[in-house]
Amino acid sequence: MERCPWCGDDPLYVEYHDREWGSPLHDEDKHFEFLLLETQQAGLSWITILRKREAYRRAFAGFDPEKVARFGQAKVETLLADPGIIKNRLKIEAAVKNAKAFLEIREERGSFDAWLWDFVDGRPIDGKRRSPADVPATTELSDKVAKEMKSRGFSFVGSTTIYAHLQAIGLVNDHLLSCFRHREVAVQAAARS
Repeated sequence: MERCPWCGDDPLYVEYHDREWGSPLHDEDKHFEFLLLETQQAGLSWITILRKREAYRRAFAGFDPEKVARFGQAKVETLLADPGIIKNRLKIEAAVKNAKAFLEIREERGSFDAWLWDFVDGRPIDGKRRSPADVPATTELSDKVAKEMKSRGFSFVGSTTIYAHLQAIGLVNDHLLSCFRHREVAVQAAARS
């Protein structure tokens, strides 16, 4: 069974690749989880964050955006002392700020999911990548989404971070054509259309 080479043979990475990465996501709670983790990853390897996922879940109220949006300075200070997460003040404060922006979009559009999927008219883009060299770091889509998110008050949402996020939640199917998950993800996407 062939996989995308980026996941290597680390069991945690392989499970993430095989069960989550690239699957079209329409779960509102998971959207916030993926967004929070992706913004915490900025400048680090994804496996670092993946290994700390449960610590982040505990630290950030089960990834509940309503609770995270109410975190005050005292909670930020507590999180800065948490040995299970990355202790970066700007990223922790960004998580709170992003929770507020996430909730504003939800209030405005009914769901963050609907807002985000509108960028691709509800249908994932199939990258049809043949090799890792074919996978870009950014695209016009990630530029557009990042720009809109920044205008709405999100932080740590540069185009590279957002492209990784769009891949992770399945707006873009960037599993290599040779990867067994490419077809599975394409079938999942077709079933929702």
